[in-house]
Amino acid sequence: MSVRQEFDAWAADGRDKGMEERHWHTAKHALARMPIEEGDRVLDLGTGSGYIPRAIREATDAERVYGLDGSPEMAANARSYTDDPNVGFVVGDFDSLPFEDDSLDHVWTMEAFYYAADPDHTLEEVARVLKPGGTFYCAVNYYEENVHSHDWQDNISVEMTRWSRTEYREAFERAGLHVAEQDTIPDEETEIPNESEFPHEGWETREAMVERYRVFGTLLTVGVAP
Repeated sequence: MSVRQEFDAWAADGRDKGMEERHWHTAKHALARMPIEEGDRVLDLGTGSGYIPRAIREATDAERVYGLDGSPEMAANARSYTDDPNVGFVVGDFDSLPFEDDSLDHVWTMEAFYYAADPDHTLEEVARVLKPGGTFYCAVNYYEENVHSHDWQDNISVEMTRWSRTEYREAFERAGLHVAEQDTIPDEETEIPNESEFPHEGWETREAMVERYRVFGTLLTVGVAP
């Protein structure tokens, strides 16, 4: 199944609305670091329900925020969730971003980069569309060090790329992006029950659940265009 087919089905089932609930705990902390200034143009790759473009417009003076998704149904749903004329949604491919060279101030992606068919080329595309000094904020929960994410591939038909922290850094650098920072953002809000309640919703031990959310959390890699 293609990315488009997979996430068209998600959108039709209303699963797009759960994206913000699942990811906002860490996304908001990463998003707060983005140096968005008045008049900036920002792109959200794999926008899903469009919660990131809406949040950016609510919290900053960004002039224009775009959400790109490979699923027409996702993009249509996201468009229906806002009436802000400065938020736009487009259907597009990560391997051929529909933006001119040096046209964007910032690019963001949350839990979507690993769906890229050719992640190295996607990074080249990000570097192409960013203005000199522009930033790319790439946030993922599915990465090599997070052992609790390794079985996620079994639950989705789309092939995913599972890189390590080092592989993310090296790939950014190959694409010409300077890695300004890389760290993990813990999820401090997901409720973790007492030991007596385990096994709990797929978790055999409390220690494993604590490690997943409080230790591994979200891997954030920030690149800067030369």
